[in-house]
Amino acid sequence: MIDHALQFAMSCYGLALVLNLYRIFRAAGVPDRVLALDTMVINAIALLTLLGIKEGTTVYFEASMLIAMVGFVSTVAYAKFMLRGDIIE
Repeated sequence: MIDHALQFAMSCYGLALVLNLYRIFRAAGVPDRVLALDTMVINAIALLTLLGIKEGTTVYFEASMLIAMVGFVSTVAYAKFMLRGDIIE
């Protein structure tokens, strides 16, 4: 039963990734694209976590933590760039 639930959740997050990709290409402005990219990072973390549960290994959890850190730093850096025009002061 858990295999079916994992497969359903993975397909839902995969669909969410495709819809976020559509939003990146059709967004009205740059902040909407940044928000879509941040949501894609969250969906990728969820997919890796589900894959780690399905495979029963911890490698995917470590990869999801790395993606979370890189996604957070990139979102903060891009938000700072949009507000101030530069990243490094």
